[in-house]
Amino acid sequence: PQSSGIGGGAFLMSFDAKSGEISAFDGRETAPKAATPDMFLDENGKKRSFKDARPGGLSVGVPGLLRMLEMVHKKYGRLPWADLFKPAIKLAENGFPVSKRFNKMISRSPGLKIFDGSAGEFLTPLGAPLPVGSLYVNKPLAETFRLIAKKGANAFYTGPIARDIAATVRGSLINPGSMTAADLAGYKAIRRDPVCTFYRVWMVCGMGPPSSGGITTLQILGILQSFDLSKLKANGVKAVHLISQASRLAFADRNAYIADPDFVSVPVAGMLDPGYLELRARKISPDKTFGKAKPGNPGKSISRSAAPEDGDGGVSTSHISVIDAEGNAVSMTTTIESAFGSRLFVRGFLLNNQLTDFTFRPNRNGKPTVNRPEGGKRPRSSMSPTLVLDGTGRVVMAVGSPGGSRIIGYVVKTLIAALDWKMNIQAAIDLPHAVDRNMKTLDLEKGTAVETLKPALEKLGHKVKVRRLTSGLHGIVVTKDGLEGGADPRREGVALGD
Repeated sequence: PQSSGIGGGAFLMSFDAKSGEISAFDGRETAPKAATPDMFLDENGKKRSFKDARPGGLSVGVPGLLRMLEMVHKKYGRLPWADLFKPAIKLAENGFPVSKRFNKMISRSPGLKIFDGSAGEFLTPLGAPLPVGSLYVNKPLAETFRLIAKKGANAFYTGPIARDIAATVRGSLINPGSMTAADLAGYKAIRRDPVCTFYRVWMVCGMGPPSSGGITTLQILGILQSFDLSKLKANGVKAVHLISQASRLAFADRNAYIADPDFVSVPVAGMLDPGYLELRARKISPDKTFGKAKPGNPGKSISRSAAPEDGDGGVSTSHISVIDAEGNAVSMTTTIESAFGSRLFVRGFLLNNQLTDFTFRPNRNGKPTVNRPEGGKRPRSSMSPTLVLDGTGRVVMAVGSPGGSRIIGYVVKTLIAALDWKMNIQAAIDLPHAVDRNMKTLDLEKGTAVETLKPALEKLGHKVKVRRLTSGLHGIVVTKDGLEGGADPRREGVALGD
């Protein structure tokens, strides 16, 4: 209830078992046409803090989820569109008990009190979080779903719903935005080319730009092709060190080159070229860290400046993996960015704060930043819905996770655990996290066995921070005995089969 929803966006990977077709669908939010590169700078020209920029209308991108789902349904759907909304309508009308996590997320979001819509929805009359076990009912959302079920996605992107979204964004008491009804009416989902590369004996496919998830995941795996991880202890010092260094190299390229491909030329082929990745792998020493990695030159000179995004990145994100009896597969990650998004609540749903995934500073070192805000542009994402195929061309694994820019590390760990270390999917998901984004620290998951690696990693030169790493992985693996699912114990979620 505080994550994802129709006020946000998504990326979806699909596999058609009959044709062998792999498809990638982009439902990422877009900046309003009136957005400007300096929209997140203060009156003194300095970038604002993420917490200051998040609440209100300025951070809201045009939602893309419904347009994307409609596009996918028109191509692959079997059931009537309206039927797909019935379970959600029933749940919204009848309600469900407030969980411990839902209650905790409300407690951690004091900004909800600022806006009447969110305060009335998620707080008691005395201003306390909805208590655990109380019934959460959302009849306005049920009515919104009925309209969309009857009239299609146009009911969301035009007419009263669109006007209410635009009015809420522009009329926000804090950080009013520039979104108009025309911005909503003009939104288009896009079918993109998937990005794929071989890893050992498998082909791994992910989402291309504007998500950085696919390319960065594949770069890490491609760099690690030079090392036989199967001979290393799972989550041992050597393995964590190698994955960390490969991640640093990949994130350096990510920050330099990946952004919305409709605004920036992204050298996808060069970044995934096996020869280039082998050269990058030569920078890795098994005995010490090289520190902060610099971007390489994957067949393109750097015309823009590298910079990570400024947001905390998709902590309120959801992932679903599906494989059916015929071998068709879907891996979809969807988000409104932060918990409760922008805190703006309209017609039963929350609006995203996805524009804070842009780099706030429009210029760096005299060059425009690759992920700067621009009108109509899609902010860079780290969502990494992933499919793995075997030598016969059938899908053998679907996986993905919430978690902001750490999503990439979560997915990479799970792929390596399943493919190299031969763990079942639940054990691969459960394996403690060690995540490196080429920033100040290598992050080790607090409260797990990986914490004990800190002294040994520091001897190799790593700056290590132990912290909570709350992934939300969901994966399926095809085994000789059938399908095997796994759900992350770090969040709410469950694996189900017929």
